[in-house]
Amino acid sequence: MTKEEIIEVAKKVGWGYSEFVFDKQRLLDFAKLIAEKEREECAKVIDVESKETGLCAYYANLIRARGQE
Repeated sequence: MTKEEIIEVAKKVGWGYSEFVFDKQRLLDFAKLIAEKEREECAKVIDVESKETGLCAYYANLIRARGQE
């Protein structure tokens, strides 16, 4: 997620401007950790399929690489 997307999500859940401006870096760090966890969980699902078929490892690696952008 980009910084702009993170801020937009914070607004959607009702996080007031002064709340996330005050500690914007903590908000960004939190969102990054959540996104990393979600990517890893998605990749694990594909890993299970890959062990059975051998076809999905490429896609699991693509999901994990998204955090490196």
